[in-house]
Amino acid sequence: MIDLFEHNRTAYENAVSVLKENGKAAVVHPTGTGKSFIGFKLAEENPQAAVCWLSPSEYIFKTQIENLRAAGAAQPQNICFFTYAKLMMMDAAEIEDIRPDYIVLDEFHRCGAQMWGDGVQRLLAAYPEAPVLGLSATNIRYLDNQRDMADELFDGNIASEMTLGEAVVRGILAPPTYVVSIYSCQKDIERYQSRISSAKNRAVRDAAQKRLDALRRSLEKAEGLDTVFQKHITERHGKYIIFCSSVEHLNEVACHIDEWFGKIDGNLRLYRAYADDPEAARAFAGFKADDSERLKLLLCIDMLNEGVHIENISGVILFRPTVSPIIYKQQIGRALSAGSRRSTVIIDVVNNIENLYSISALQEEMKFAADYYRATGEASLVVNDSFTIIDEVRDSRRLFNELEEALSASWEAMYSYAKAYYGEHGSLEVPKRYRTPEGYSLGSWLNTQRLVRAGKIPGLLGEERITKLENIGMRWKNRYEYSWERYYRALCEYRSKNGNIDIRANYITPEGLELGKWICNLRQSKNSGRSGYYLTDERIAALNKLGMIWDKLDYQWELNYLACAEYYLKNHDLNIPAGYISPNGLRIGAWLRRMRKIRSGRLNGSAPLTREQIERLDAIRMDWLDTYTRQWEYGYEQAKEYHREFGSLDVPAGYVNKKGFPLGRWLRNHIEGKSKTGRSSIKVTPERRAKLDALGFQWTAEDPWQKKIAACREYLAEHGDLAVPQQYVTTEGIWLGKWLYECRRTYRGELKGKSLTETQIKELEELGVDWRTPAERAWSEKYEAAARLLKTKDVSEGDKTSESARIGQWIARQRTLHKQGKLKQKQIEMLNALNVAKTMISKEVSINAKI
Repeated sequence: MIDLFEHNRTAYENAVSVLKENGKAAVVHPTGTGKSFIGFKLAEENPQAAVCWLSPSEYIFKTQIENLRAAGAAQPQNICFFTYAKLMMMDAAEIEDIRPDYIVLDEFHRCGAQMWGDGVQRLLAAYPEAPVLGLSATNIRYLDNQRDMADELFDGNIASEMTLGEAVVRGILAPPTYVVSIYSCQKDIERYQSRISSAKNRAVRDAAQKRLDALRRSLEKAEGLDTVFQKHITERHGKYIIFCSSVEHLNEVACHIDEWFGKIDGNLRLYRAYADDPEAARAFAGFKADDSERLKLLLCIDMLNEGVHIENISGVILFRPTVSPIIYKQQIGRALSAGSRRSTVIIDVVNNIENLYSISALQEEMKFAADYYRATGEASLVVNDSFTIIDEVRDSRRLFNELEEALSASWEAMYSYAKAYYGEHGSLEVPKRYRTPEGYSLGSWLNTQRLVRAGKIPGLLGEERITKLENIGMRWKNRYEYSWERYYRALCEYRSKNGNIDIRANYITPEGLELGKWICNLRQSKNSGRSGYYLTDERIAALNKLGMIWDKLDYQWELNYLACAEYYLKNHDLNIPAGYISPNGLRIGAWLRRMRKIRSGRLNGSAPLTREQIERLDAIRMDWLDTYTRQWEYGYEQAKEYHREFGSLDVPAGYVNKKGFPLGRWLRNHIEGKSKTGRSSIKVTPERRAKLDALGFQWTAEDPWQKKIAACREYLAEHGDLAVPQQYVTTEGIWLGKWLYECRRTYRGELKGKSLTETQIKELEELGVDWRTPAERAWSEKYEAAARLLKTKDVSEGDKTSESARIGQWIARQRTLHKQGKLKQKQIEMLNALNVAKTMISKEVSINAKI
């Protein structure tokens, strides 16, 4: 029996009630709170009902089942599981076979993806009466126009909703110990040194340099990461997840593992698991199962951001060059687990000074939740209103603030510099990097005033100050805002004209705006986490409404995949020719071959496929074998069929089977020495050789000359001569007539570059090969007939017998050929040997050949 925690019991009861009333209910709970158990409880309490459970991947579902069994509960047997990708490819008949009484959409925010969403909508349309339960840690698709999937799929019927901060406040998740340290701030030091060197005022330089030197000494004295980890990783044999930002970053961190953690355990266990790694599942399973008396570390990128939770985690370590608040809270949640009272640690190893304040995201959620419960008279629900924060860089933070103050003048002083600039230039259009002769950053200060007035950063800017600045020409929109408006307007015009904003990187508007470059810069800024003040949340939302493509590579992958899916739905296979182009102009045949190369590791420099991408391709029956391998396997199957029928692979060279496959030629292309290089013309791997060996294949070719000589002997024995018609082909596929014809021409020297050896000539002559041409043989036959006739009778002018007439005609023809110079000398000599013929030729005696 599944026992739910109190918060999940309440959520389950609310969900059941909402399902009865509206037929749709969503539960939005943070990671670690056990929300999947709510779906399993629904299946358990309705054992006669068929529950269709949908999830982004089979891996997530299997992990949830493992967690269910670990809690001592049995897996409900009435659950029929499908991935969203599998559902997407099911036709109407297959969907009709599901016949669900309930539908569970796990990680339902993922249903916003076009093809996945289409599959879900077809399922919901087929079974409009089936209640639908949704489970997710977030209902918002942040990179998809902020779409609220709870509204789209569940008409806003959220049965239970909870933030990570609220879960900690209520004691559902135990409050962690949060340690703040620093990874690298060398760039910050260099930046401040540059600012100090640029300051014109000596007093400013001296004061700032003094504080910078103090900050540098403070950082140098700060404990290294090896000491920080040794101090705060109290469970020496615990499991810790280390989050990195990219594969390169992960590899960099991996190089320092022994240096940073060696003092804790010199023989620790290190695992790597990220979505692009084909070995990730094995590594992740090994990490979960490892109960050794060793420190266990799991280097991870994005594999644990969604749907998967690990029990008994001792803590997480955040190496965060850049990370969004959403992912940040997801990663924190990996250290927290409902029902666990164990003390977990979060070590936040930031890489620059600005990131020192990121912990405020969780603190704000907790403060909001605590204030809410107290204001509504439910203060008893507040179990934790704070958690322990250990600031390992407190002194450095203080010195940093003092350094900022040293490099800044008072507001009134900066206003006086602004007024002086206005008096000289007639405006306050000050470049951002402009400094006064005294060394103060007037351009930066004016931009700060704009940000303060816009409410984007804290500061004091009352009406009096605003008026004073406006009186000297202050424009509250900075040049970046004017730039934004100009480019965004051009982007809107492009979309209106083209229907999308999929713009080439080198595209320039008719007005000369480098719009393609601008889009690329925005994409790079957003994806690297350096959005800053230019790319605000509001501007991101505005771009999303136009259909902004934030990840061009993923976008192109999705376009090609959707085209392949459409091909599969139409043709029921993915046997797409390499040169095939889809109706929308995509070379998906070549794209599939590229995917195979990437999966096999044969395409250097390309990012590996993610587990989700592989699963989606599998859902449309992707054959991961490359074209040449599939062709070979097909040929091998034909060879096996022949072997089953005839008991050998003694296949004639020209043999073509009933399926039209040239098996004889295919087998001979494997024979060593077949090609000009001396190797077989087909790549023969050890595995392929073993397969053909099992069928008794002969790898060395029979001497082709001797094979043809043997064919000659067989013909001679059957026909009594070697007068082989030129088109004659043996049963083994030897074109014997053509071969003999070419041998005769070679013997006569008519084929340039070819010759016969004395042995070959002897072998052929012993078989009775006649080297003469057909014309030569015919002349000899006539000559012999004439010689025989002349020995027995005289051929006179009046001889009218048929034989004499024919001989007479032939002799007359030889006379004419002789006069024309067309007889060979040997022929003349042979004719001269015949007395009558000699008389005819030398004296030109005419013979009446008429009968």
